[in-house]
Amino acid sequence: MSEPSRAKLAIEVKHNDVEFALRLLKRQVQKSGLLRELRRRRHYEKPSERRRRQQRVGIKNTRKRELLARS
Repeated sequence: MSEPSRAKLAIEVKHNDVEFALRLLKRQVQKSGLLRELRRRRHYEKPSERRRRQQRVGIKNTRKRELLARS
């Protein structure tokens, strides 16, 4: 099983604009999927549940691809 890549999230605060830097950091965290991964790992997931979840995601992606192909 492969581990997800470890993205280093760093924001440089310019002109003491902490609010803007915080918004940028939140956007980076959202894009990297870090929060989703942390929530998913909060509780133990049985291997059968993991397979079921991955299968649901695969079906969802396949349906999405088919819908885009028809358009």
